[in-house]
Amino acid sequence: MRLFAAVLPPDEVCRELGGVVDALRELPGADGMRWTGRPGWHFTLAFYGEVDDGLVPELAERLERAARRTEPFSLAVRGGGQFGHGKALWAGAEGDLAALRLLAGRAEAAARKAGVPMGEHRRYKAHLTVARKREAGDVRAFLDVLAGFTGRAWTVRELCLVRSNLPTSGVPGEQPRYEAVGRWPLGGAG
Repeated sequence: MRLFAAVLPPDEVCRELGGVVDALRELPGADGMRWTGRPGWHFTLAFYGEVDDGLVPELAERLERAARRTEPFSLAVRGGGQFGHGKALWAGAEGDLAALRLLAGRAEAAARKAGVPMGEHRRYKAHLTVARKREAGDVRAFLDVLAGFTGRAWTVRELCLVRSNLPTSGVPGEQPRYEAVGRWPLGGAG
């Protein structure tokens, strides 16, 4: 299974961000970007890639422990940025980013301890990808719009293990489908 750990924003937060993304899609050059679907919006904590089915139970057990050891925290979508000289456009976060980074570190450690090959550790950067494109390019106009956006704050109360089902139809623009295969409350609260 192709898996990652994530924080999923609530529907009302996605609706707010959706209004901004709709405005971005009207900008010159937007038609050359592949826009991510709202059902797939998430803050990735740790990307695991293809995980052997035999490792999933221990990974899930360790993620549950990581969630239990992390108290709920406040988060909001705010601003944005780009990776790869404009190849990826993302919305950023504000709030208790230290708690978000801690949870991301715990999600990565859970995988390592469960035997999931993780490659080299990279510093965590909270982001929610809204668009991608094949070629590098100038995305300043998009960043200017994102810079003025601050969404409502919410309390992150769960850690999710998400399965990514990659497109198989070959239809251009088809989006991956994401399915939460595990959810654990933060702080052990039910």
